[in-house]
This record gives sequence, structure tokens and C-alpha cells, in this order.
Amino acid sequence: MYMCPKMNTTHRAPEVSRRDDAVAYSHWRATAMAFFKWRLLFVLTACSGVLAGGLEPQIPSVPSFNAASGEFELPAKLQIVVDSKYAAHGSPSLLDFADTFRDDLQDVVPYVILAPVLESPFVPGITFGIPTIYLTLDTTHEYKLFNGKVTDEGYDIHVSKSSVTISGSAPLGVWWGTRTLLQQAALQLGQGKKTVSFPAGSISDSPGWEVRGFMLDAGRHWFEASFIGDLCIYASFFKINELHLHASDNLWNPAFLYGDGNEGWKRLYAAFRFQPPPDSPIEGLVPRKNESWPKQDFLAMQDTCAKHGVTIIPEVDTPGHSLVINQWKPELMENGAPDHLNLSYPETIPTIKSIWDQFLPWFSASEVSIGADEYDASLANDYISFVNEMSSYISSKAGKSIRIWGTNEPSKTMSVSKDITIQHWDFPGDDIPMQLLQEGYRVINSEQFFLYLDGKTSEDNQFPQELNQDLIWAGAPGGKGWAPNVFSPTDPTNNTAPDDPNLRGSIFALWNDWGNNATTALEIYYQLARSIAVFGEKAWAGSDVRETQLTRAQFDAAYPLLNVAAPGQNLNRVVKPVHGNVVLDLPGPYTSLSTHVPSVGPPYTLSFSVKPDSKAPSTGLLFSGIDSKLHVANLTFEATGQLYALSYVLPTTKFTSVAIHATREYTYAIIDGDEANPRYWYTLMDIWGDYMALGNMSFAAPSAQIGGDGFRGTIKDIKLTSGA
Repeated sequence: MYMCPKMNTTHRAPEVSRRDDAVAYSHWRATAMAFFKWRLLFVLTACSGVLAGGLEPQIPSVPSFNAASGEFELPAKLQIVVDSKYAAHGSPSLLDFADTFRDDLQDVVPYVILAPVLESPFVPGITFGIPTIYLTLDTTHEYKLFNGKVTDEGYDIHVSKSSVTISGSAPLGVWWGTRTLLQQAALQLGQGKKTVSFPAGSISDSPGWEVRGFMLDAGRHWFEASFIGDLCIYASFFKINELHLHASDNLWNPAFLYGDGNEGWKRLYAAFRFQPPPDSPIEGLVPRKNESWPKQDFLAMQDTCAKHGVTIIPEVDTPGHSLVINQWKPELMENGAPDHLNLSYPETIPTIKSIWDQFLPWFSASEVSIGADEYDASLANDYISFVNEMSSYISSKAGKSIRIWGTNEPSKTMSVSKDITIQHWDFPGDDIPMQLLQEGYRVINSEQFFLYLDGKTSEDNQFPQELNQDLIWAGAPGGKGWAPNVFSPTDPTNNTAPDDPNLRGSIFALWNDWGNNATTALEIYYQLARSIAVFGEKAWAGSDVRETQLTRAQFDAAYPLLNVAAPGQNLNRVVKPVHGNVVLDLPGPYTSLSTHVPSVGPPYTLSFSVKPDSKAPSTGLLFSGIDSKLHVANLTFEATGQLYALSYVLPTTKFTSVAIHATREYTYAIIDGDEANPRYWYTLMDIWGDYMALGNMSFAAPSAQIGGDGFRGTIKDIKLTSGA
């Protein structure tokens, strides 16, 4: 029997030891996705396993397909029509989603020529002289979650020979239906088909749970708003509907935080990412304005996510993890614990309320997170009083409910309000989720055993670099697959049923415990990419609920094609070569040149010869792009504002040949052809103050600009090729 190969477009970054240019980007994105699909053709031939009626297995799976005769051939000319009765319904509206769908369809199926979206009354069976895709609402249709609650995320697709109709009870459901259609197109083209056809028939689909999200630790690692927007766009392709944005935190080093007579806590990295206006009374809360989002940037990011069906759930973590607040106002600090707030101090809670007052108007979500994890258990009553007060305050102020992380609060006289959703993460140390559910609390599953990742590495390899596929597919009791109703890998009595009325869903988390210098933003994407896809399957379809759930082999076959095809972003940084595998071939010589190639993702090889001017041997940039820069001085890479030196000094008396080889796991240089002595770019990570860990760095090729920023000298024989 043929065994389906595993083809990952993301790779684990191993631990070495314990210890806009908008125009250029638009052109780049438009041409990039067509390339490299041929590299994946052989996978689907043997492994896809077409569903009855001709549907390709996709991510997440659909519950059923009722086949009819014939097919809808996607032609070169096509019209998308929005039912004018419902075009303005919702926020984003049905028309908003239709416009994005149009762009995405053009991205996934390049041969299609699309006119602007047309608004017209919906009349079943009527076309406009050319094949038509209709988007409409059926407000009488009730779609259900596994627990029987009504959801607005369900959809129906009806395919005839002349038209496709996608309907839902709300615009968001229609949006998810467009993702299903796009994936079918992407899978067919990925197998080498020249045109796309959809088998006639119908699909009716809805998610198992209302919360299907991922958490990004942006408190310890800075991310540009545009990058986060791209993550939302990518995640949306797999029907992820939430991004939990952990937006305030600090590094944890006990020597700095708790050393006797030591005020190192004042210097320890801590950050708050929402930037108040200059005249705000809380302006001093943000020590790093260049690492924070002004209102307009955050709103644009939030809008991008919303227009792709993803809601940002912002988190401001208090009363623990609050070093950034105490660095601003030391009088709020709990004695002996600089990262904890003193909740009994009269000004503490009013200060926290003032922070929320500033930013609640920014947030479009109906819920926010106040964090509230890992606080002193001996202060349980203070903690519970604070959490309940903040719940009431945020509800009265903005009409929003709150979430908190599950935390051990052993009070005998008080309890957390049941208006608050508990995000479980640590079984059994901080809470017992089955007890919470039985007591009437609404619960989101973020159990760390299954669902925690850490940027680049973790202490003693506690957490993987991407969601552990063995655990996800067979890590539940009895060797069954994980799903949001699974908290324990060994004890079924500590797991609940998929239809538990208080189980809201699940969020997996990527933490950045080691700070900005541990990873680049794209390395974080490499960890998230496959994780998002497999989580999307399990959070939508569950395990052992539907007969059509994906097998691991089906997932492994579909994922590489869908990762490459995911529209609206280019986080893989794929660039169409000029010939063969050559992206740039520039003999030179040059001092400065713009290439209009913003960045190239690994694997790649960038080779060149360089001779710096003796009057400025360490000044300026050799190459720069949207993701990274390469400095002359010590051949230093720069990414996310961090510097990574190779500790090699370029001579000024001769040309030096440099060949940079990069994969998603590492980057190294060969100097003057000395292949016996490759030179790697590394980072050092402080692991909880216990030891220093060495880690490889993966950099995208900085390909937009040759020379610059004061560079004096000559660069020649530049060649950038795909493949390391």
C-alpha cells in the first residue's frame, strides 16, 4: 500500500543547545502564489482521497456533500453577485465579505477575470449571461453548534451547472462558505489541473464550537500591525475566528525581579502595546512608543482581521504580569513582587480602570481579557474581588464581558462571577475544568499539554515548536484525536462531551517567553502555520463526531497545497523567479540599487562579492528588505529591531565572496568558498535567569535594496536563488 509522504512547508527550529513599499508588495503578492505549486503535485495524486461526489478533502472538513448530476466549470469570465436585499447587513457587511472574496478568488485562480461585485435581487436559477456565484442570506435558517446553540457561522453551498449559491443566516457564515469554495479551487489547481470545476450538489456546514482561536504573545515580543493582520488573513483560510492578542507583559528573571536590594526590575523588559495619545493621563504607561500601536494602526489591523472573519480579543494582563504598570507607577507594586499589583492600595484599581477607559473604545469585540493569572494564592479574596469588580465595570462602561485565565483562588468565602469566561490552561495545577463546567462556568480550553507553544525553544523542551501532531491526532484517551472537549490525555473522566453546553471552544497559545531577540516575526509564522491548520480542523469538526473528519493522511496531503495557496497575504515570502530558480541575477558593480523585490523567504541562497571603502569600512547596509537588513559591520543581520552579528570583519583591501544559505531552521554564510567552515547566525536566550540557550536564526533575504544607509564601497556578482 502506498504511504502518503509528509510534506511540511513549516519546519521546527531546533534548539542548538539547552542553554512598505505598498506598490511593490501588491505586485509581489499578485505574482508569488502561482510559483512553486508544481513542487507539490505528486502528493495529491496518491493521497488526497476524493470524497463521494468529487469534493477534495479540505481543512477543516465538511460534514457532508449531497451530489447531483453535472458540474460548475469555473470559467475565465465570472460574475459575483450579492443579494441587494442583504448587501448592507452586518459589520463587516455581506458586501464587504463579497469584495474580499472577489480579491481572494482572483488570487487563488489567476486565470479568472472578475468584474466588480454586482448587487442585484436574488432570483434562484437566474444568471447574468455568464456563470455566476451568488451570495445571499437565509435569515430563517438556524445553524447549530454541537451543543445545540444557534450560530451565525453556518452556511450552505448549492452548485448547479450554471451557478453557485452560498447562503448563511448571517454574513459571517457566507464568508466561511467562500473559504470552502476557495479551498476546493486551490486543491484542484495544486494537483496540476488547468481549470477548476465544482461538482453539482449541496453542502450544509457549521462549526462545532463558537470559539476557535489562537493566542499571540505580543507583550514580550513586538510585532508590526501589518504582520498581525496577515496572520489573521492566513488563519481565516482555515476558519479560525479569534485572535487572542496578549498585549502587555514582561520577561521573568527572578534575579532582576526579586533580588535583595536590587532594583533591576526597573530595567527588565516590559511592554504595553496600545499607544495612548500624547495628551493622555496614562501616556507614561508606554515606555517603548516605537514598539506600540497608535490608535490608527490598531484600528486598521482590527479592521483587516474583522473583514476576514477574525475577531481580535485584546488582553491587558493584571494583577499579575504587571511589571510595565509598576515601572510607570511604582507605588502600585505589591511589596517584594514588582510584577504584581497591590490590590489593597487605594489607587490601584482606579488606575487599572483608567487604562481600560482609554482603550475600550478601540475594541470592537464583545469580550476582552483581563488576564488575571498566576497571582498570589494567599490573596485570593483580593483577587476575586478585583476580577468581579472589573467584570462589572467593563460591562457597565462598554457593554463587554470579560475572560480570565484559570487561576487557583482558594477562597472559602468568595467566588468568581459566572458572568466571566474561564480560559483553562493548567490541569490540574490551576483549575479543574470539569468542576468549572459542572459549577456553571463557561470554559475555553487552552490546556498547555496539548495547546502551548513557545517561541524558538522552551525550558527542558516542555513545549513543541508547532502543535504536536501525534497528540492532536491520537493523544486523547484511547488513542483518539484531540478536540476542544479534551483536557486530559489519560483520564476520560476529566474530559467532557463535545456538546457540553458550557464549553465555548478552544484557543491554542504561542508564548514569547524569551523576548524580542529569540525569534523573528516570520519564525513565529513558521511555528503557527501548520498549527493553525490542524487546529482549524479539530476546533471546527472535533474528533469522532463526524464521519467525514479528516484522517491524518488526508490532512498531510491537503495542507501543503493550502498553505501555498492561502490568499490575501504572502507570509511565505514566495517570489516568482526570473528564470529557473533565480530571483535576482545582478552582475553589477553597485553601490546602491532598488530591486522591487521586498523580501524572499527561505530556503534561499544569496551570494555576492563586496569590498567596503576603507574610509567607511563598517558603515551602512549591504542589503535591506521589509523583514530584515544586512549591515556591513560584522555582517550583522537586523530583524524586529534586534541585531545578530556574525563577528566577521570584511576586509577593505579586496573583494570578499559571501554566500548566505537559509532554511526555516537556520542561516549560515560561506566566506570565500570555505565550505568546511560555515558561519551561523545565532541568538542567546535567557531561560528564566537559570541559563543561556543558544538558538539558530532564520532570516528572510533582504532583497529590496542593495546598499544604502551610508554604505560606501562596491557590491557585485549578486545572485539570489530559491533553495539553500
